[in-house]
Amino acid sequence: MRIIYLFLLLVPGILLISCGEQQQQPSPELDKKMNTIAERYVKVILRIGRFDPDYVDAYYGPDEWKPDSSFHADQDDLKNLDTETDALLDSMDTLGKYNADEMQTQRFRFLYKQMLAAKTKIFMLKGGRLSFDNETKALYDAEAPHLSEDHFQNIINELDSILPGKGNVTDRYEKFRDQFIIPKDKLDKVFTASINECRTRTLDHIQLPPDENFKVEYVNNKPWGGYNWYKGNSYSVIQVNTDLPIYIDRAVDLAAHEGYPGHHVYNTLLEKNLVRQRGWAEFSVYPLFSPQSLIAEGTANFGIEMAFPGDSRIKFEKEVLFPLAGLDSSQADEYYHALELTDKLSYAGNEAARNYLNGDWDKEAAIKWMQKYELMSKERAEKRLSFIDRYRSYVINYNLGKDIVKKYVEKNGGTKDNPSKRWEIFEKIISTPQTPSGLQN
Repeated sequence: MRIIYLFLLLVPGILLISCGEQQQQPSPELDKKMNTIAERYVKVILRIGRFDPDYVDAYYGPDEWKPDSSFHADQDDLKNLDTETDALLDSMDTLGKYNADEMQTQRFRFLYKQMLAAKTKIFMLKGGRLSFDNETKALYDAEAPHLSEDHFQNIINELDSILPGKGNVTDRYEKFRDQFIIPKDKLDKVFTASINECRTRTLDHIQLPPDENFKVEYVNNKPWGGYNWYKGNSYSVIQVNTDLPIYIDRAVDLAAHEGYPGHHVYNTLLEKNLVRQRGWAEFSVYPLFSPQSLIAEGTANFGIEMAFPGDSRIKFEKEVLFPLAGLDSSQADEYYHALELTDKLSYAGNEAARNYLNGDWDKEAAIKWMQKYELMSKERAEKRLSFIDRYRSYVINYNLGKDIVKKYVEKNGGTKDNPSKRWEIFEKIISTPQTPSGLQN
């Protein structure tokens, strides 16, 4: 039996399949055995989902694989799931004698890491707790850096020097941003223009199935700003939360992140390339608390600058979105300068989550930190904390995920001055089995 802390000792990217230079031929026998394991894995993930409604983010496999009415989601079932996950990992451990090509190797690594995360989730459902860093390593195959308060204060000082007025930086930043709020009656028009532009720019580089499509819904009372509910058959429901005012720059952020070339494209390509073409059933289910989420969120965030390289985003927003929203663009350049600096504060949210979830800070301390170092109003900080309460260490997937993806793309030749190579590598990441530690090796 494996214990939870064994997960944290695994060498990043560990493989038990031989894949030397002379052993690159695909193995039909390996795929056959992996397909059997994959089916069992999908059924385990669906059963875990009965304990946490957030866990299964998407599923479009056979209905008969879902748990039947006899599954009661109690402690005995958790024990059975723990045993089954161990058995699946043991089954994978026996595959070392098979040769593997690159895709089979990536598949093995992906499925192994996903099952380790599933075992971690079971441990947590049984009442177990890990430190923030150990939780991120076990669930997301990555660990966020620790940054000092001085690091964030230096950025705040720089913002202080460029924002109009005097006094509290957060208050001045909020006041400055207020002039860039999209009026509610213009939101749909602005978001529609944003997602259409993101789609056009993405299709210039990535071929998608001709029937791919999406629907946009505007919702309330959610802890997140936007969400993609992938339904299978190249179709997504994209929800935009309107609880709080939405700034003009968020339209492109959400359109690219949730749609093109973000979550919608990512899920569509995985379904097309891996589920439909290869019959790899493990990609018909998406467990939210798993390494797959760091890849999904990281590519979705990096996808924003893939779709809008250089100054093209600012140009599009000033020329198209500002007029649609009825906003004055005369101070847009100053606004984007401030946004560039506040983007460097994103890791302050990780520090808030780390200290809060580790029990070092109470809610009030976490909210005050986010107000000061993420420049949030109290209302926004409280909304952010509600996200942390619900999704815990998931917060690292956005900023750390983006940094991991960006570094991998650029390290492999996808630099800003080579856009075709950049899109080639990006597409490979979102259409093949990948793990965070695999991208960092």
